[in-house]
Amino acid sequence: MDASNKKPGKTRRGAPAKTVEGRENQLIGLAVDLAEKQLAGGTASAQVLTHFLRLGTVKARLELEKIQQENLLLAAKTDQIASAKRIEELYADALTAMRGYQGQDGSDDSGGRDD
Repeated sequence: MDASNKKPGKTRRGAPAKTVEGRENQLIGLAVDLAEKQLAGGTASAQVLTHFLRLGTVKARLELEKIQQENLLLAAKTDQIASAKRIEELYADALTAMRGYQGQDGSDDSGGRDD
């Protein structure tokens, strides 16, 4: 397609994304582009203005930071749980190995003493 067939002000976008998340991101991008044009042209609705004004507040930035910190905390807790499970497995393996060195098969809970 040559330049003479293109309409002014229109940009050709690529094909729709193959995943739902990718498609959502494309649509969000289009919505933000349109809002930007409306804001620049002075035709934005009150809802659009309010939305972007709220995004710029200190409260919104602090809430975003809080959510990011909560995500980091959740990731750390997940890592800690996984680590604790690995340590528990290592202890169980070590106990099994020690019982094997003592000649126990692990099924006798008497501690190896004959009373």
